[in-house]
Amino acid sequence: MKILLVNPPNSGRDVAFEKFGLNSGESIFRGEPLCLETIAGPLDSHDVMILDLKVAGEDLDATLSRFQPEVVGLTAVTCEANTVIRLCEHIKQHSQSIQVVVGGMHASNDPEFFNRPNIDYIVIGLGKASFKQLIDRLDTGRPVDDIPGVAVCHAGSNLQIKVRSYCKEDLVEDAAPRYDLVSHYRNHYFIPSLKVSMGFIATAFGCPYSCTFCCIGAVTGRRYITHTIKNVIRDIALLDDSPLIRLVDANTFGDIKRARLLSDEIRRAQIKKQFIVDACVETIVKAPDLFKEWRDIGMRGVVIGFEEIDNDILAGWQKKNTLDTIKKSIDILKNLGISIIGDFVVSPSYSERDFLKLGEFLRRSNIDVPVIAVLTPLPGTRLHESVRSKIVNHDLDYYSFANAVMPTHMPERDFYEHLIALRRDANEHSKL
Repeated sequence: MKILLVNPPNSGRDVAFEKFGLNSGESIFRGEPLCLETIAGPLDSHDVMILDLKVAGEDLDATLSRFQPEVVGLTAVTCEANTVIRLCEHIKQHSQSIQVVVGGMHASNDPEFFNRPNIDYIVIGLGKASFKQLIDRLDTGRPVDDIPGVAVCHAGSNLQIKVRSYCKEDLVEDAAPRYDLVSHYRNHYFIPSLKVSMGFIATAFGCPYSCTFCCIGAVTGRRYITHTIKNVIRDIALLDDSPLIRLVDANTFGDIKRARLLSDEIRRAQIKKQFIVDACVETIVKAPDLFKEWRDIGMRGVVIGFEEIDNDILAGWQKKNTLDTIKKSIDILKNLGISIIGDFVVSPSYSERDFLKLGEFLRRSNIDVPVIAVLTPLPGTRLHESVRSKIVNHDLDYYSFANAVMPTHMPERDFYEHLIALRRDANEHSKL
């Protein structure tokens, strides 16, 4: 079969700019669509193409006419969901015979959203095995309504979803990501501030933690599933032209013993790369020697979800860290010479005092790149369930972590002015 996989264009709207003319000056990092490269891996008997609409100049109509796909698969995070709905309608207008499949983070958390006339199937959760099963059955004309993790759309009635119990087999490890399908885009995937190209690798899926605002758990049915070390090394070798590797796991060090074995194997393979990884505060405090091992094999930076500096709020979100452990983790990494990319979440309930308190903490800390997001109750998360009645903006275009979709404690304009000032101050003090 001829299969076109589509990465949607940059989406998401900005309340601060639209309502108040405030410009945050935030730049958009463009990374490769690893989820599409991954699900393409097992489809070696089919003709597969990836179209990245986040790269300027790409044309969906021209590609549909030239490639003439039988199946089009699209992925979407929440702020891209409306855009993907419009793309699906456009694809069906081009040809009703094209089978349209939607998957990704939003489909995994809120599959009913995509139960619409111009969509044929929804892939829920890890899609590498289930999407292959769907393609193989479409190719041979066999029934598709009993594939776990794949829902057949029936607009006007609720989805019938056969739950999939995700496990190692869903990783289809013998099929590597199809990095070759985006080779012509490779020079677009880089970090502007570092002026270096970056490749993506997944060593694990899911997360061993269960923060209330996080949407990652739905992808694996709340399991933490890891790739074999052998196949991680294989994937690193496939990105030979990328000097910097971003391990895009929700938690690269969710299994400390395995993380040590992986660092040993990278050293043994004499891989000369730089790495950026994700880690949790408690792991850093518990196993500081692990981060020294990774520094010695090329780890340049660690992305950490600090989220907040208020212990009560952290506990309410079921975060395991406290302000004390946050400070300890920062000291450990800085003493090792490792850069810190720290994620923080600003709540719509913030007062001026809260903004000033966080700003002062960021100025005094040794966090190299603070990243400031707005608390966003993504559909499908426990946070969304708990605050559903408070949400005043249900347009998913605004669910980009840049907007308050619940009422702000401060006057709305004041909230966004403080948010943008906090971000600009963080950028000015950025060390990368």
